Amino acid sequence: MKVLTTSDFAHLYMPPWSDNALCKDFAHLDVLAVGAYDGDRLIGLAGCSADCDTMWQIGIDVLPGYRRRGISALTSTLAWEVLQRGKVPYYCRVWSNIPSVRNALRSGFYPAWIELSAKEKRRA
Repeated sequence: MKVLTTSDFAHLYMPPWSDNALCKDFAHLDVLAVGAYDGDRLIGLAGCSADCDTMWQIGIDVLPGYRRRGISALTSTLAWEVLQRGKVPYYCRVWSNIPSVRNALRSGFYPAWIELSAKEKRRA
């Protein structure tokens, strides 16, 4: 694993790293990342955005062929790096994304808040 700073991942704003780990539309918020490599090939990337002064949000993307092989350890590694910088790491996912929720729980995160959406009931 390798810790990356903004200059290291500036060229990574493209699939497959732009789903969760990085966000091109908010690149100015992306501050830190941790990459996993198979030789010279990047196979997993966890990145965090400085969504506020004290809390950095973590997201992770892993190439399909490398999922379920322990690459999610990037999440806990990045959380530790965030803590070392005096910030609070947090991880947001929808509960229907069970693999991502499991990754968060394995990485030491626990539910602190839940966001709900509601729709008006349709009348027949």
